[in-house]
Amino acid sequence: MNPKVDFYFKKAEKWQKELNKLRTIILDCHLTEELKWGVPCYTYENSNIVLIHAFKDYCAVLFMKGVMLKDPKGILIQQTENVQVARQVRFTSLKEIEQLASTLKKYIFEAVELEESGVKAPLKTVAEFTMPEEFQAELDRNPALRAAFYELTPGRQRGYLLHFAAPKQSKTRVSRVEKYIAHILDGKGLDD
Repeated sequence: MNPKVDFYFKKAEKWQKELNKLRTIILDCHLTEELKWGVPCYTYENSNIVLIHAFKDYCAVLFMKGVMLKDPKGILIQQTENVQVARQVRFTSLKEIEQLASTLKKYIFEAVELEESGVKAPLKTVAEFTMPEEFQAELDRNPALRAAFYELTPGRQRGYLLHFAAPKQSKTRVSRVEKYIAHILDGKGLDD
């Protein structure tokens, strides 16, 4: 147990017993406990394997390469349609965790084996993401913006496309595009 991570388990109000049980199960798999993104993250040779997080309605274990795991129990969940690789196992009681403890360990050991093998998770290409027409129109009008956008890393490009495509109303999409033109021209990602 990493003392720097203890605060996360102590601050939990609703899921404290469940989170502590998940921590025990994961640490029993000989992973290193770290704090990343403000939550407990468990690594194998500096590679992220799983993390624990709590939400209002459930707590969960997130497998970083969950899409690649065999899932004979059918417990892995894709959080949203935009999550490509990670998958969650959600819990709403201590009893559920106890019942799935051995399964979780099997999945964790499989995740470590995947990491050791060096296999990479399949990712959609940028071209497979929806290009909002409002952003396409701006790229067509502004060659410097087009060049800057396509010089960004694929991850940054995907981030912008998802952000620009999310609103239902065209005027909101236009507003988002306008807000980030300078960011893109500066070679920055959405959150930089």
